[in-house]
Amino acid sequence: MRLTTCEYQQQQYLGVVIDTTVALPALAGPWPKTMLELIDGGPSQWARLEKRLHQMPSKARVPLEEVKLLAPIPRPRKNIMCLGLNYADHASEALEARDQAIKLPDHPVVFTKAPTSVNGPFSDIPFVTRVSTKIDWEVELGLVIGKKGRGIPVATALQHVFGYTVINDISARDIQSRHQQFFLGKSLDGACPMGPWIVTVDEISDPQDLDLRCWVNGILKQDSNTRHQIFSVATAIAILSHGTTLEPGDIVATGTPAGVGYARTPPEFLTPGDVVECEVGKIGRLRNSIVEINYR
Repeated sequence: MRLTTCEYQQQQYLGVVIDTTVALPALAGPWPKTMLELIDGGPSQWARLEKRLHQMPSKARVPLEEVKLLAPIPRPRKNIMCLGLNYADHASEALEARDQAIKLPDHPVVFTKAPTSVNGPFSDIPFVTRVSTKIDWEVELGLVIGKKGRGIPVATALQHVFGYTVINDISARDIQSRHQQFFLGKSLDGACPMGPWIVTVDEISDPQDLDLRCWVNGILKQDSNTRHQIFSVATAIAILSHGTTLEPGDIVATGTPAGVGYARTPPEFLTPGDVVECEVGKIGRLRNSIVEINYR
């Protein structure tokens, strides 16, 4: 299933995208309106939803073009967990850009993005000159946890995944460099476009064989495949859960490949008017415009 959170007639709904339509179960009777409620219901509720789709009256199906797609989980309960330097080519370009010796990490670099950074799949990305002028792109495969666990073995880690989505890990490189850590530079408002939906795990048999691409103003900047991850999705889940409980609804961004702006010669950054698109095969594409705004 392709599960979305969307706005229809000024109301927010949980929806299932089917071809060019969206099924809105809540229009057919009592049903959870949020993605987190659905995930919390566990496998039995997910199965009921799939069964309900076959019995959905026409009034509960609307054209896809009539809804506004939001981030699948517009407000996560916790920070988004992110892996840095998880592709060998990106690790190399990042270290070289910092004049550091090229050595692949023995352990994943882990940081988080604030829940307030989450943005819609087609929403504007704010550009605030007095905050940052070095805004960068990063296409990533995102995963959503469906089953609670701690100390999860690699062999069973994928059983804890609810589904997959696309994430653009927008990064303020000047802030990141200034503070010598990732959180502030990764957590600007609107700096985590996500979506356009969650594809449930049953539709993606192998998360290590998905193409990733990013375009800026129609020019291809990143082009890779998740097979090139240093730490696989299953390994990442095992490591993140080693002493920390992963809970339903938790979101993990699994890293970006080479081609980011700051590592280019000369460096490139997003500016107002730019359009950045991020795509992960078998899932979908984000398309966001950079728009200058002024905060008081």
